Amino acid sequence: MFSIFFIFRVKEVNMKIDGIDKKIIRSLIEDARTPILSIAREVGISGAAIHQRLRKLEKARLFDGYHLKINHESIGYSTTSFVGLYLEPTTVLSSAIKRLKEIPEVVESHYTTGKYPVFIKILCKNNQDLIRILETKIQQINGVSKIETFISLQQQIDRQIHI
Repeated sequence: MFSIFFIFRVKEVNMKIDGIDKKIIRSLIEDARTPILSIAREVGISGAAIHQRLRKLEKARLFDGYHLKINHESIGYSTTSFVGLYLEPTTVLSSAIKRLKEIPEVVESHYTTGKYPVFIKILCKNNQDLIRILETKIQQINGVSKIETFISLQQQIDRQIHI
């Protein structure tokens, strides 16, 4: 099973999204493979007008991209974990991030406030795979002084922001 999702980013604070735009966006969030003509019939305007509005929204950078979302468990990645990284005071953040980008199992990285300067999300095949990644890859990054790992038992919310 797979799903497609949209990521939104509004660069212009004053951008206006009307009711028709919202209907188009909601329809595509629900199923990004919905044919334009089907959306047009639902909204009550022409397919050309839908295309024109989508181009306008893309140009305004409302969409951050179109992505296919793979069900990671279906390809054998059943362990999701979050890892807080403590960095040595002299560590250059960009060099640590560069190394993290080299690890395919690291799927997200966030520069954060609080205990951890860096908080990452890792997808692994199982707990043994997680231990291997932590010991042979994450802890070997210059400047990583300590880590704290949290294993996700179950994801209960996975959604886009409501438009």
